[in-house]
Amino acid sequence: MTRTLLSLSIVALAAMMLALAMGSVTVPLPDLWQVIQGDGSALHRTLVWELRLPRAVAAFATGGLLAVAGALMQVLLRNPLADPYILGLSGGAAVGALLAMLAGMGTLLISGSAFAGAMLATLLVFGLAHGTGSWTPSRLLLTGVVVASGWGAVITLMLAITPSHKLPGMLYWLMGDVSYARTPWPALSVLVVSIALIMPLARNLNVLARGPMQAAALGVSVRPLEWSVYLLASLLTATAVTTAGSIGFVGLIVPHMLRLVLGNDQRVILPASVLAGGTLLVLADTLARTVIAPEQLPVGVITALLGVPMFLYLLHRSR
Repeated sequence: MTRTLLSLSIVALAAMMLALAMGSVTVPLPDLWQVIQGDGSALHRTLVWELRLPRAVAAFATGGLLAVAGALMQVLLRNPLADPYILGLSGGAAVGALLAMLAGMGTLLISGSAFAGAMLATLLVFGLAHGTGSWTPSRLLLTGVVVASGWGAVITLMLAITPSHKLPGMLYWLMGDVSYARTPWPALSVLVVSIALIMPLARNLNVLARGPMQAAALGVSVRPLEWSVYLLASLLTATAVTTAGSIGFVGLIVPHMLRLVLGNDQRVILPASVLAGGTLLVLADTLARTVIAPEQLPVGVITALLGVPMFLYLLHRSR
C-alpha cells in the first residue's frame, strides 16, 4: 500500500510540474525551479504563481473529488459502472448554473447556483427513492437515472430558448472547464476533510461491498453507513461540479482502473483515487491548454477522448 501511494504521489508531483511549465508560453525547468525558489523573471512568476498554480490545484482537487465520489458510488450501488453523475447531481447543478447565466449573474453566483442545484437533485433523488419505505440500491439507481433524464430535458429546453450570444459560455460549462474555477482552496479543503472522514470507514466499506446482509451479519450498521456514503459522495460531486462544471469519465474510469490493478480494498482505493484522479485531470487540463494554444479546449473533451479507449482496454484486459 505504501509503495503504491508513494508511486502515485511522485506521478502526481510530476504532473503538477508539467502543468506549471507547459502552456502558450513555456517555462523551462531551470527557470521554473528559480521561480519556485522565489527568483526568476516577473513574467514567469506571474504565470506560475497567479495563473497556472491555482488552475493546476483546482484541476487536481476536482479530479480527486470525482474519483473518490465514483469509488463511493460503486460501493454503495455495488455496480462497477456507477459514476458520480449517475444519480442526476450534474443535471441539477447544470440547471442551477444555466439559470444563473441566463439571469446575467457573476461567476460567484453561478457557482453558488450550481451547488444549490446539485443539493436539490440530491434531496429529490433520495426522497423519491425512499418513498414510504426504505430504499434499495436498484431503486436508488433507477430513480437517479429517471431524474437525470428529466434534468437533461430541462437543460435542452433552456439551451433552445437561450439568446445566441450566451450559448458559448453555457456549452463550455456543460462540457467542463477548469478555467471557471475562481479559487482552488474550497474544493481542496472539502477533499481533504472528506478523506479524513471516510478513511476510518474503509474496513466497513469493504464489508458493505459484499452485500448488506453479509455486512449486517458481521456487525456493520448498514443503513447509517449507506446514508453517510450517499451524502458524502453527493457533497464531493456537488463541489466538483461547482468548481469546474460537468467533467465526465474521471469518476468512472479512475476507481474502476484502480480496482482492476490494486484489488478491492477501499483502504487503498480511496487514497489512490485522490492521487490518480487528480493526476489524470491535471494532465488533461494541461493538454487542453496546449494542444491548440493560445486557444483552449474544454477539459471534459480531453477526459472523454482519454477515458473511452482506456476503459475499453481495461475491460478487454480484465477478460
